[in-house]
Amino acid sequence: MTNTTLILAGVAVIFLISIVVGFLIGYGVRKHLWESKAANAQHDADHILADARAEVETAKAEVLAQKQAAEAVKRDAETDKKAKILEAQEEIRDYRQKVEDELNVRRDEAARKENRLQQKEDTLDHRSSMLDDRENQLTQKKNQIKQQEERVSQKLAEADELVAQRQAKLLEVARLDEDEAKKLVLANVSDHLVKEKVDMIRANQEEIDAKADRYAHQVIIDAIQSSAADTVAETTVSVVDLPNDDMKGRIIGREGRNIRSFEAMTGVDLIIDDTPKTVTLSGFDSIRREVAKRALQKLIKDGRIHPARIEEMVDKARKEVNDDIYEAGESALMELGIHRMNPELVKTLGRLKYRTSYGQNVLAHSIEVGKLAGTMAAELGLDEKLAVRAGLLHDIGKAIDHDIEGSHVEIGVELARKYHEPDLVVNAIAAHHGDVPKLSFIAELVVAADTISSARPGARSESLENYIRRLTELEDIAGSYDGVKQAYAIQAGREVRVMVEPGKISDEQTTVLAHEIRDRIEKELDYPGNIKITVIREKRAVAVAK
Repeated sequence: MTNTTLILAGVAVIFLISIVVGFLIGYGVRKHLWESKAANAQHDADHILADARAEVETAKAEVLAQKQAAEAVKRDAETDKKAKILEAQEEIRDYRQKVEDELNVRRDEAARKENRLQQKEDTLDHRSSMLDDRENQLTQKKNQIKQQEERVSQKLAEADELVAQRQAKLLEVARLDEDEAKKLVLANVSDHLVKEKVDMIRANQEEIDAKADRYAHQVIIDAIQSSAADTVAETTVSVVDLPNDDMKGRIIGREGRNIRSFEAMTGVDLIIDDTPKTVTLSGFDSIRREVAKRALQKLIKDGRIHPARIEEMVDKARKEVNDDIYEAGESALMELGIHRMNPELVKTLGRLKYRTSYGQNVLAHSIEVGKLAGTMAAELGLDEKLAVRAGLLHDIGKAIDHDIEGSHVEIGVELARKYHEPDLVVNAIAAHHGDVPKLSFIAELVVAADTISSARPGARSESLENYIRRLTELEDIAGSYDGVKQAYAIQAGREVRVMVEPGKISDEQTTVLAHEIRDRIEKELDYPGNIKITVIREKRAVAVAK
């Protein structure tokens, strides 16, 4: 072989070796690449699987959250449903309670009306029985008079017969002239008849006096049984309770300036002794004592006690007492059914609430005297209202007899004349202690009622019936108008509140309605003081959201 062949053979071997080596190297590289791609593919698959699992978990969480939200919504719906049901049940209960309350009110009103009707029936039965008794008495008197007339007719017949007999006898025996015989017989018969007439008049007068005494006793007993008033024992001292004993020192003040200011402003002695938690107010003027008591109670409650504060509280207490005095006078008038009295006289009458006479409250005594006098006047057929007015005012002078010189009778007469009271009332005031002659039966009744009340208070009063009747009349007048839904008389008949239907009465018509009710009340009713008419119109719009 030649060198060229060897070289070619060597190059071919090297080329083959290079191809094999390249192939092996390429195979290794491709295998590494394939393994790397497989690993990357596995990694990507794992990552995709992890993402899928995460998304699945997220989806599960969202589904669970949605499920929980749905359950929460369901629970809220159930809660709202239960709340609505409870609210509806509560409204039903409220409406049922309202209906029951209204039914109870109507039942009570019906019961009150039934009681009033029953009382009226009892009163009518009592009066009917009294009328029957009086009718029987009149019938008996008529029978007695008829019997007396028959006896007189019989006597006259006997007298005529006797005259005829004597006339004949005289003509026969004495042969007198006919005219002279008539004169003689008539003179004898006239003397005889006059004597019998005197005897009959005396007997009838004794019978009338006995019946009058019995009738007067019966009238007084009926008056006592149909009237009632409590006797309140009053004293000249008032006691105020303290929260603690330290308050005594504050009431006295530094060097006693507070207690001196208090006594100077009230005119009442302040007694602070060893009695625990107690202060005594002493004074003969009960009005001043009441002012001092209220002022001291206000100071104790406020806690600030000094001369300026004392003056302020005393002024407030004095105003309150003045208001109570006027209200007491108005209450007395309403209780007795008296109307149209001068306001100043009403205020003076109210002062009797704080005036006592031998331990008896003078205002209560005056009210009782008015009731007794009115009852007796009604029994006797006299003016009942005038008798009640005279009885109420008979001691009016005692309200200011501490401030004005003169007896309470003289002061009362001056007050009655000053405020233009009727002359019969003035005379009853002046004569109730016998200072002047009595000019009417009403004055006599006031004296009798005053004596009865001073000796013993009565038993029962019918003022409640008058009060209820007045309230009923006020409500009936207000409720008689078209469009009025409800009407209430409040504040003891001093105010009428009228509830109207907004669909039938406008805002402008409420003013007209108030004036119409006022005019009708003034025309048809008698009442003391003033009556306020309040017309209320309320429109409500209600909507329910579901």
